[in-house]
Amino acid sequence: MNDDSRKSRWIEEALELHERPLIRYACWILNDIESAREVVQETFLRLCKEDPDRISGHLAQWLFTVCRNLSYDVRRKETRMTPLGQIEAGVAPGLDEKQTVSEILQVVKTLPRNQREVIYLKFQSDLSYKEISDITKLSVTNVGFLIHTAVRNIRQQMLSETTRRMP
Repeated sequence: MNDDSRKSRWIEEALELHERPLIRYACWILNDIESAREVVQETFLRLCKEDPDRISGHLAQWLFTVCRNLSYDVRRKETRMTPLGQIEAGVAPGLDEKQTVSEILQVVKTLPRNQREVIYLKFQSDLSYKEISDITKLSVTNVGFLIHTAVRNIRQQMLSETTRRMP
C-alpha cells in the first residue's frame, strides 16, 4: 500500500470514528447544525493537510481542538454580526418519556461555561480527562475538579427540584 492510499484510509477511519461526535460538539457550541457541519468539514480538510505520523496517538484530541477553535471563531464572528435583540435562548426538548434527561440538560445549561464544556466532552464525547485537558488547555487536575464540581452542582439542583415538587 502506498503512502497516498494509507493516508486516505487513515482519513476515512478518522471520519468514520469521529465525525458524529465532532458534529455534536460543534453543534453544542454553535447551536446550529449546519454551521456545525461546516466546521467539522473544515476540521477534516485541515486533517487532510497533516502528516499522520505527527498526529498519531492523539488524533481525537487534535480533531476536537481544531473543531473547538473553529467553532469559537464562527461563534465570535456571528456574535459580532447579530444585533442583541435578535439573539434567542435555546429551548430544551420537552419529551415526556425523557423528562429526567431534559431536566438534567436544563440544569447543565445553568452551569458556568467551563463546567458545561468539560461535562459535555466527558459525557457526550466520552473523552478522558487527559484528552479534555489537551483540548481545553486546562490541567488534568483542573479538568477533574471542574467535572467533580459540575456533577455535585447538578446533583444538588436536581435534589432541590425534586424536594420542591414533593407534596
